[in-house]
Amino acid sequence: MSSPNPTPEQHGLIRGMGLGTATALNMIDMIGVGPFITMPLVLSAMGGPQALLGWIAGALLAVCDGLVSAELGAALPASGGSYRYLREMYGPKKWGRLISFLFIWQVSFSAPLSIATGCIGLAGYAAYYWPELEVVYAHHDAALHIPFAGNLQVGWVVTPGTAVAVVICFFTVLLLYRRITVVGRLSKILWFGVMGTIGWIIFAGVSHFNAARAFDFPPGAFTLSRHFFTGLGGAMLIATYDYWGYYNVAFLGDEIQDPEKNIPRALLLSILLVACLYLMMNVCILAVVPWREMLQAGQNNTGLYVVSLFMQRVYGAWAARLVTGLVIITAFASVFSLMLGYSRVPYAAAKDGNYFKAFAKVHPVHRFPHISLLALGVVAACFCFLRLKDAIAALVVIRLILQFLVQAVGSIVLRITRPDLPRPFRMWLYPLPALLASAGFLFILFGRPNWQKEVRYAAIILLTGVIIYLIRAWRSSDWPFASGRVKALTESQP
Repeated sequence: MSSPNPTPEQHGLIRGMGLGTATALNMIDMIGVGPFITMPLVLSAMGGPQALLGWIAGALLAVCDGLVSAELGAALPASGGSYRYLREMYGPKKWGRLISFLFIWQVSFSAPLSIATGCIGLAGYAAYYWPELEVVYAHHDAALHIPFAGNLQVGWVVTPGTAVAVVICFFTVLLLYRRITVVGRLSKILWFGVMGTIGWIIFAGVSHFNAARAFDFPPGAFTLSRHFFTGLGGAMLIATYDYWGYYNVAFLGDEIQDPEKNIPRALLLSILLVACLYLMMNVCILAVVPWREMLQAGQNNTGLYVVSLFMQRVYGAWAARLVTGLVIITAFASVFSLMLGYSRVPYAAAKDGNYFKAFAKVHPVHRFPHISLLALGVVAACFCFLRLKDAIAALVVIRLILQFLVQAVGSIVLRITRPDLPRPFRMWLYPLPALLASAGFLFILFGRPNWQKEVRYAAIILLTGVIIYLIRAWRSSDWPFASGRVKALTESQP
């Protein structure tokens, strides 16, 4: 017989994840396919193994911003993560309402882009088994002239690998269409697969290490010229993409046990562990596969399955085939974790009435936001038609401008405006991490060649988001259109 007084779990989400599950989800989200397929892209950005500086700088940036997210996640634990933080930072009834809406609006683009890059990367590794997956059937590049801004460039490509990526999107939605407790157990299984793959790569590299090949720097590799810094900016953009996911646990605040402690712990632990694994793995690969071969793959944006080539050099074809399968599993684990976390963000905003109300619907049996999950999967499938390099660049720039910068600055604003807010975890060396994170984000945005291309994407999304918000606010008499009426009502009350 059902209880006459249902618990919160019966009406909403379930707190079914402990520290181990949360850390596992974060790590598989961070690792994914990124480090396995983006190494040639980072090398092509800097022109040699000095590209390791990009991963080191990316790790430091992740730690700085991770401290920001850890403080906010412990102080404001709830589904939605950055949506909740931005709303509180800038005022839940004024600017915070607009800025948090803009965050959800950009998530409608950046979250599917992030998922799509995982699916595209998975299909890219599958091309090691079936090279015909990289055969281009059709491609098109278009440019739309925008007054005062220049050309907005958009390109798409159709290959058999595109179809594989789309299928993976929908298969992931199918797997996530169930209770969070089942999802938590599945995430731990995927974590063991991810750690086993990286452990094997590191062991193979250490046992066949060639220092002369690993540190074969080209002439002038460390000359502090304009070329060096623009290359570093491009490398950091890719490295930032590889490290992202450390904040994923903050999106699941309503589903984590003891979130005030477990969110900061899972977040920082996953950053430190993944940073160490990345650096070890990249050095090991450079010690076996000559970087000039990977450089050519990065420039052509094909044959990016560098780990398969690495294992083929070390153990032979059987190992290459096996590790390719493991990387595919790892890529799928990341897509799984990303779709899980991001599906909760529009749900949280819709529950507040600050996004389209359909996203607030929860499955009547399994208690998860099924409309949000389905919409995310469909849009991600559409983005699978983009080239990997273009999808990564657009994703990073959009999110830096419309999420991470305003959040890092907002963490300082919140300290000033809400000093009484309980903070179970406090940012170390405050406010230095927030300032360094902001400086690093600005360097990535403007320290790259052709930085204007992706910035235009972010500007268009920002402008359309503001317009949509103002229309919705006008129709529902929300801020800023309700300010006068609210004031009049307040003054009329005794």
